[in-house]
Amino acid sequence: MATSSKQFVTDGVFAINKPIGMSSAQVIRDCQHHFNPSSHFKAAMDDMQSAREAESNTKKKRRKMNRMQVKMGHGGTLDPLATGVLILGVGKGTKSLQGFLDCKKVYETVVLFGASTDTYDRVGKVLKKTAYDHITKPMVEEALNSFRGKLDQMPPLYSALKMEGKPLYEYAREGKPIPREIATRQVEVVELELLEWYEPGTHNHRWPADEATSFERSFAEQVWKIGKQQVEGKKRSPEEEEQETKALKAHEDFKRKADEKVDALIYDKPNKRRKPQSNVPLMSGALGDPPPQSPRPGKGSNLIPPSPDPNTPPPWDDKGPPAARIRMKVTSGFYVRSFCHDLGVKVGSAAMMAELARSTQGDFTVGGPTCLEYTDLAEGESVWSPKINAMLADWNSKKRDDGPVQASRAQVQQSNNKQQGQHKRKVSDDATGNGSPKRPRTSQSPSRQRRSQSPSASRMMSTEAVPVDDKKDLEEQSWNGIEDAPEAK
Repeated sequence: MATSSKQFVTDGVFAINKPIGMSSAQVIRDCQHHFNPSSHFKAAMDDMQSAREAESNTKKKRRKMNRMQVKMGHGGTLDPLATGVLILGVGKGTKSLQGFLDCKKVYETVVLFGASTDTYDRVGKVLKKTAYDHITKPMVEEALNSFRGKLDQMPPLYSALKMEGKPLYEYAREGKPIPREIATRQVEVVELELLEWYEPGTHNHRWPADEATSFERSFAEQVWKIGKQQVEGKKRSPEEEEQETKALKAHEDFKRKADEKVDALIYDKPNKRRKPQSNVPLMSGALGDPPPQSPRPGKGSNLIPPSPDPNTPPPWDDKGPPAARIRMKVTSGFYVRSFCHDLGVKVGSAAMMAELARSTQGDFTVGGPTCLEYTDLAEGESVWSPKINAMLADWNSKKRDDGPVQASRAQVQQSNNKQQGQHKRKVSDDATGNGSPKRPRTSQSPSRQRRSQSPSASRMMSTEAVPVDDKKDLEEQSWNGIEDAPEAK
């Protein structure tokens, strides 16, 4: 555990209450913007500088970026539409983040009925609108029973899932039939509760204004049809497969020709001599004169459009659809957006996710002693430093008490590999030496010495992306086409 003369704790794990509209990677960049020049992390940054000065010229040239950053990572991303617990690791604490991908999480979401979108939430494009007058609170409560316990969940339409190295929607864009089996994941809903019921006309939630294209609607219908057939155990006949493939290809050819005509009308050749703008917003995370000002909005900020103004006319002529606030405790890999979509189908309508908040992940809870408010960063080091210090100290104390329980799977594997290597060397010595003394080891060449240097010191404060299990936590790599992993610093 790294500390300075003032006993600043710089290694460990804590949580932050992520605001809406911001990616998880942007939260890390904003934290680094405040942490890098601070007195709290000065000793660690000085150690980093000393380690870099001792590096060989070859290793210095291999660095993509020379800027020093506080080493940080996250224990599972939270998409921009969501707020709540985002677990962050600092320094050596990043090695423990892998274990948080498999812990249980508590979400609160608002389900808006009557329409579905391609992203299964309020920021996508509307695929279809259906009747909602028949939906009642008792009907929804009855439908929730089918979601409790273990179930196989279908991923959202435009998730990053791939088959044979290709995103699912690319099959449709190329005019190819979607694979017969769409991979599902087994998840478990430990707790599920309807917290609040909003009657029509009593809430301000709205469907998005953008409508999906005919191609997008056709693709959605194809995926939903395959999903329904998988659930019911039915398969399409060869005639149905051939007919569907031809129809999709014809539509794609028509769409491609139409796009080419439009592109020909609006094509604008870029001016290579155009001078770069001097007022281009800079990414947050850059070092500044302490104390740092609030960072300018980075590329991961303001990703979600604001909620509609209450005075804006709604996209319906009557009182509108009902909505429901639902709380759930689920295992890793659960798609809340898919749950909202499937709930709408279950009640004979359609639905989307209007709000999402992660109140708990593992032992971290919003408002708890180990969860920092994002607004504390802008208040200055005098506000966030004592809180971070207490949070990291608490983590290190629990880690010592729990012992190897807190070790990540990567650490366990590394330890096993090390033990296997030691065992192999011991067997080799016993087999060849027969108890005879070992020959003195010759000195290594300078190049070999450089390769054998431990990289841990040089990487001590660089940004580290958390490895993600593709099968269990694929959604936590990206959201709606927005990559959401910290860039290599």
